[in-house]
Amino acid sequence: MNAMNIDLYMQQLGEQARKASRKMARASTAEKNRALLETAEIIADSRQRLLEANERDMEAGRSGKLDAALLDRLELTGSRIEGMVENLRQVASLPDPVGEISDMCFRPSGIQVGKMRVPLGVIGIIYESRPNVTIEAAALCLKSGNAAILRGGSEAFHSNQAIAKCLTQGLLTAGLPEAAIQVVETADREAVGKLIAMPEYVDVIVPRGGKGLIERISRDARVAVIKHLDGICHVYIDDRADYEKAMAITLNAKTHRYGVCNAMETLLIAESVATQWLPDLAERFREKGVELCGCERTVALIACDKATEADWHTEYLAPKLSIRVVNDLDQAMDHIERYSSRHTESIITEDYSRARRFLAEVDSSSVMVNASTRFADGFEYGLGAEIGISTDKIHARGPVGLEGLTSTKWIVLGDGQIRQ
Repeated sequence: MNAMNIDLYMQQLGEQARKASRKMARASTAEKNRALLETAEIIADSRQRLLEANERDMEAGRSGKLDAALLDRLELTGSRIEGMVENLRQVASLPDPVGEISDMCFRPSGIQVGKMRVPLGVIGIIYESRPNVTIEAAALCLKSGNAAILRGGSEAFHSNQAIAKCLTQGLLTAGLPEAAIQVVETADREAVGKLIAMPEYVDVIVPRGGKGLIERISRDARVAVIKHLDGICHVYIDDRADYEKAMAITLNAKTHRYGVCNAMETLLIAESVATQWLPDLAERFREKGVELCGCERTVALIACDKATEADWHTEYLAPKLSIRVVNDLDQAMDHIERYSSRHTESIITEDYSRARRFLAEVDSSSVMVNASTRFADGFEYGLGAEIGISTDKIHARGPVGLEGLTSTKWIVLGDGQIRQ
């Protein structure tokens, strides 16, 4: 498509989405759930077709020298397709937030005032690599009564188009407008520029991808953006930690999956246990193929490269870990305050008072005690899935699920009252 055709095409998507959003706002819970469950069955029945489409993308990715982390995100396996099916079913089982009324109270005038939860309207979602995001995003937008325009990365083009056909079929089977979930059918980057600059059609943009993408969206968007830039997540091993918990949690936080935003990128460890525990930890990380770098005290205890200032600021998304030996909890929290991206931090300790301090004083969207940072995920938090993670402080923070895709409006119930 040329620029003019892209403008017309995206305008058409926007018009259709806005029209569909009005119908979605009044759709019943039963209708929305039927669309989700029908789509789940269609996805399950289309497994082979989805795998074939994904293999086309994987071949192109390998030819294009995509790195291992991006290829991992791009790949659809049988288990990931099953995960997509389960995701749809779980979202269908979640309570519908739309229409929920809260905080009703009588005012002296006799009127009742409260809040009603309503959809945001049209949500534009821009993401890279992971084709299963298409299902996660569509499911949450659908259940929360929104329309969505999804623009996946060019590297997952064939996978996303195959999934889009399943979504359209599911919507039509349930009697909902097929334009409620639209997947952009061009890989041209101009489509992104148009999508983020249509406030007349799009109410919110959710970018999911690398830092460069999110910085561009945040800079150029003319509509509200729900986002996080980095996932520089920390785990702090306190000197009152349980050894077995410390070993299991830190290994899981880093090596469960590398190319994800909730993987640990920096390990902080109290000086009084570092001498005894750090060599053992280093050996376990090396067995997993993790490259280590660290501060001067770390280098004195284990064989590794010295960390640079840039390392503390880096989200590796790879088998690499920076390590810092700290004096105590206060120094650990000072490090987190300086270098954290406000995504997820965890403390490993058996000291209740220190755990409470960590929870109260660390200012991130998820703060944990004796748990892996890998749990910072909408599915694990019981949201059914997430459309993204927000490190902003307004509207939604942390994993954004159904409630984060709605807003509230004030409602007033009267019986003929007039203002005196």
